[in-house]
Amino acid sequence: MENAEVARTFSELADLLELTGGNPYKVRAYRQAAQVVDTLPSPVSELWRRGELTSIASIGERIAARIGQLLERGTLADRDDLAGRVPPGVVELLSIEGVGPKTVAAAWKALGVTDVEGLEQACRTGQLSALPRLGERRAHAILEAIQRYRARRTSRVPLHRAVSYAESICAKLRKVPGVASVEAAGSVRRRKESVGDLDILVAAADPTPPMRAFCDLSEVAAVLARGPTKATVRLRVGLHVDLRVLPPESFGAALHYFTGSKAHNIAVRTRAVHRGIKLSEYGVFDREGRRLSGAREEDVFAAVGLPWIPPELREGAGEIEAAESGALPRLVDERDVLGDLHVHSDASTDARATLEELADEADRLGRRYLAITDHSRSRPLGLDEEALAAQRERIAALNRARSGVRLLSGVEVDILPDGSLDLPSRALAGLEWVVASVHTDFAQPRGRMTDRIVRALRSGMVDVLGHPTGRRIGHRDPYDVDLEAVLTVAREQGVALEVNAMPERLDLNDRACRLAKEAGVRVAISTDTHVATHLANVRNGVWVARRGWLAAEDVINTRPLEELWRSRRRH
Repeated sequence: MENAEVARTFSELADLLELTGGNPYKVRAYRQAAQVVDTLPSPVSELWRRGELTSIASIGERIAARIGQLLERGTLADRDDLAGRVPPGVVELLSIEGVGPKTVAAAWKALGVTDVEGLEQACRTGQLSALPRLGERRAHAILEAIQRYRARRTSRVPLHRAVSYAESICAKLRKVPGVASVEAAGSVRRRKESVGDLDILVAAADPTPPMRAFCDLSEVAAVLARGPTKATVRLRVGLHVDLRVLPPESFGAALHYFTGSKAHNIAVRTRAVHRGIKLSEYGVFDREGRRLSGAREEDVFAAVGLPWIPPELREGAGEIEAAESGALPRLVDERDVLGDLHVHSDASTDARATLEELADEADRLGRRYLAITDHSRSRPLGLDEEALAAQRERIAALNRARSGVRLLSGVEVDILPDGSLDLPSRALAGLEWVVASVHTDFAQPRGRMTDRIVRALRSGMVDVLGHPTGRRIGHRDPYDVDLEAVLTVAREQGVALEVNAMPERLDLNDRACRLAKEAGVRVAISTDTHVATHLANVRNGVWVARRGWLAAEDVINTRPLEELWRSRRRH
């Protein structure tokens, strides 16, 4: 079972329990376990087999045992029992922004609402507003949220899950005798933030063994089509996967062709025509059809007079011209990232990692520094001025007691609705790192939201603007803000903008990263860690940054700590 399947089952169990009035502590435990499993950098099944699940925060012995039951049996009896009592469409209602379990339960039990269409009708007819503690204003807000939900709804799979499926399948096919190369192509190779399906390419002289192995994979629910060198399957998670087996001499050409994008491929093929050659998924050919090359992707680019272009840039957005003029950036790599500048410890009530656990995991990953940025006081999650001072002392003591990663004293301070910061300057001035973020009042008009953020950046206390547009992919749209105006002030004030690497955020997105680069504003690729295993999620942020044309010099946490200090505007 893949991590996403386990996470989905526990998330559904939490939703079903909440809707049926189950134990709130179990609800929270299952929801936390779902989030942790979904973002694990390694297969949960392997951790379970090695008996290492309980070493992960938020997974105790009872949850670990339940995961084991799910992995062994493929289901959980209580989840199936609850699912039989709650109409499937009722659970979907929880995906609508601002619609919680109490509202859903009331609409279901009092009005018979069992799907999105039913909830919309209840809003329009006034039935929902007549329920206790709702009213017309709330019903109108829910109606607007339904429209946004429909606009977001998609069958596409988040990138981190798609990469996990692709890596698992490729690893298994590489073990098949006679297979020379295996790569995932398509949008997952270009690292788009969501993926519609997977394309897997195999180089092998004999296509039969890899074809058979692919169709027999345990992840496969159904074989939809199968030929001598091509097959399409549907995974148990619903994702379609296409396999193509090619002779080794065609593999590079096929990898380029099936990686795309369409706009990029058209531009490359046009260059080929002007040079009197022909490109296809089978190779590079002259006018008479004689093969010139095609075993490597570099062959394809060389044939049209270009250097190899990283897959993340192949969107027909200027990469051909940049390659021709020698202006392609050396894109940032995960190995370039030396530290993490947005990390929560268990001092934030929504996080589960101790300072020691964070330091140990950071050492394992080779990080040199971590900024401990727990939430500030305005939320029940965070620290007031006194608690923040105590946290600062704990961090200093731990740094004295151990070598390795350096922990920085910091905070994620809320940007309040009027643009002021949630803690006084005297509390922030003594910290080594300050992330400022918007966590409330997302519906402010564009001008007010922009002024709010600009005022915070001009406080002189902020190092990084956290998750700058506030989006949560599939759950909440970005708030309305003039990002170019924010970038102008960020450059003036020496404030970096964050690329938040949490899979549900990826904020800034790739287009905004490119805007930041053009505006002369550096970014921080940070994980927003809430359990220690989240520290490995930095790769998600690197993928976004690479699609945004960012080089290592555009990212502040690729610098050694001493250089990072020298570059700070705030003293």
